[in-house]
Amino acid sequence: MDARRWLSTIGSEVKGSFVENRSILSYEEYLQAFLDAPRLHARTSAQYLRDVLDHYGSVERDTPVGKVRRWSAFDLAFEPEARAHRVAGHEDVQAALYRAVSTFVRSGRVNKVVLLHGPNGSAKSSIVSALVRGMEAYSKTREGALYRYHWVFPSERTLRGGGLGFGPRTDGTDLPSYAHLDGEALDARLSCPMKDHPLLLIPRVERRRILEEACRPSAREGAGDGDFILGDYLLEGEPCNFCRQIQDALMGAYRGEWLKALRHVEVERFYVSSRYQQAAVTVEPQLSVDAGYRQVTADRTAAALPPALHALSLFEPHGPLVGANRGVIEYSDLLKRPLEAFKYLLGTSETARVALDHFVLQLDVVLLASANEKQLAAFKEIPDFASFKGRIELIRVPYLRRRSVEREIYDQQITTASVGKHIAPHATDVAALWAVLTRLKRPLPDRYEGELRGLVEELAPLEKLKLYDTGEAPDRLTLQHGKALRKGAEDLYHESDVYPSYEGRIGASAREVKTALFNAAQLPTARCLTPHVVLEELQALCRDKTVHEFLQQEVVDGYHDHEAFVRVAEAEYLDVIEEEIRDSMGMVSESQYRELFTRYVTLVSHWVKGEKVRNKVTGEYEPPAEDRMVEFEKIVMPSGDDRASFRRGLIASIGAYRLDHPDVTQEIDYVAIFPDLFRHLRDHYFEERKRQLRRSRENVLRYLSDERASLDDKARRQVEETLRVMRDRYGYCESCAQDAILFLLRRRYDD
Repeated sequence: MDARRWLSTIGSEVKGSFVENRSILSYEEYLQAFLDAPRLHARTSAQYLRDVLDHYGSVERDTPVGKVRRWSAFDLAFEPEARAHRVAGHEDVQAALYRAVSTFVRSGRVNKVVLLHGPNGSAKSSIVSALVRGMEAYSKTREGALYRYHWVFPSERTLRGGGLGFGPRTDGTDLPSYAHLDGEALDARLSCPMKDHPLLLIPRVERRRILEEACRPSAREGAGDGDFILGDYLLEGEPCNFCRQIQDALMGAYRGEWLKALRHVEVERFYVSSRYQQAAVTVEPQLSVDAGYRQVTADRTAAALPPALHALSLFEPHGPLVGANRGVIEYSDLLKRPLEAFKYLLGTSETARVALDHFVLQLDVVLLASANEKQLAAFKEIPDFASFKGRIELIRVPYLRRRSVEREIYDQQITTASVGKHIAPHATDVAALWAVLTRLKRPLPDRYEGELRGLVEELAPLEKLKLYDTGEAPDRLTLQHGKALRKGAEDLYHESDVYPSYEGRIGASAREVKTALFNAAQLPTARCLTPHVVLEELQALCRDKTVHEFLQQEVVDGYHDHEAFVRVAEAEYLDVIEEEIRDSMGMVSESQYRELFTRYVTLVSHWVKGEKVRNKVTGEYEPPAEDRMVEFEKIVMPSGDDRASFRRGLIASIGAYRLDHPDVTQEIDYVAIFPDLFRHLRDHYFEERKRQLRRSRENVLRYLSDERASLDDKARRQVEETLRVMRDRYGYCESCAQDAILFLLRRRYDD
């Protein structure tokens, strides 16, 4: 590779991108860009943030606990390398954020601090981080272009005669703008420290007129754009004190010729960047006010300034609020700071201004903050809270309460690369199951009426978890009761939202569970990160009651019994691997279950309609075989159910499924409609084959020990086939497949 050629190629690409992105413009060029797309260039920070969310779109999803809308920006699809940091769940929080930002847009200004509050480790910072990442990516698109301006002053060689940067050219011509001069042709370049919007350089009356004229709904933009609202920042704002002094000096030097002053304006595209604190800043708890200033003329760069500016005392503001202007600022753990350190937010949130000693900063920034519930509860007790509550938009961020969503967090971050070993199937699932169980509260049956009240009152923690996650009703319920419980799942999910001690406020945080998973992966005896190693680590965590506050909760009807939840997670895991192993051994196939169930449904359908069935042997039409239906119902029907009601309910459920899924043309998936019945069916067949599994156990143990050579060819091939199916079908490696088999045999089949 030739270094010079490579650098030349890269340089050409960078220059082409620079020109294509219109990175440097004169003021006239920028104004034309504004007139070509006024609504893109006349956005406030709130409008920009809402456009970020709209740009990446949203999808509506059905869940067992109601419909939710998920904003795709939180999935970070635009930044594949950051997918591990995507926000799992929290669609309610996303919707609340979108509503708050939309309110700011309709109001024309940001007039509140959006405070995300919840328990420690509930993803408050992750939500803000995803928003910022979305802004960073959007600012690099054509639609997301943002512009600021600088003041540029040509060198004496560029403009000979007169004051530096102010005299006419000796050839009798004037440059229309100094914005495109090369760096060596400039003596000084002063940046607006606030990243003020270039339109603020237009006098207020004329600015309002051009904004209202350009942003008026038109046929070209479409009727749907008629709700565009101009923000106070552009309608009423003025350049910052720093730029105002420079502009006034230029106007004086040019005897009021505004167009000549604009020649010194260079408009530059900038990009949102949290790393460089450009329109995206996070403030950690600190004691100082979040803005200050320094005198530019005290710096050595003063010698490069034009003579017309030498008499000025230029003060350059700096600090987090200055860096965040035109974007967002996040106050992490805001309420950990002394009240006096953020009391200025009372006025800032209402007026978008911060008063410093020599001048006032005018801001266009979305104010976000986070706090845990203990801090918020203490804050509500102080006398000053009454002043703050009208200026704070509270958004609750609880722990996740759906197992499959919780598992997404661990699957994203607990990988072979991060732990240095293979991740066995179900390792993250048992952790997610235990974590969600610790967060659930005992239901409040008095909120419900009729049969639902009794169903809710008897709901165990694991049953509640499954209802939230998959809509699965307990096996012990009749079809009618199961349907009633599923219908009430959304109300159950939100029943404690109005209470300070809401469900999801207390429990194991994802942060604590991830630590347990990483600790389990470090055990030298574990060849893979397996579920039983994770369970051991969770059991150890439960012993640290002085460290983890949630472990100190009182057990109420099985809820908050965290040590028992480890055993529950283990039992669920054993059920899963038992089914996988029996399938891997080829004992009973899924197709056999489906075929048997399909034949039963056919008989019941004819029975309900009062129709006869054709006998395939004799060709005669006969009543549905009652003995075959009864035999099957002994296996799957809950004890105490009426046979006639059970059969009619079964056909009614199939009919309801067809109505809900009119587009389904292929064979009906009975497993999806009747998962509980299929579970009973599998368990029954497994009991009949338990003896066979016990014999297989002996072969497996011998195969995994030093006695492998003692197995005959048939037994050895059977074990090897089992391990192969577990690897290919379920994702086990040979090591964790052996561990899973041994764990199951030791827990359930040791006599």
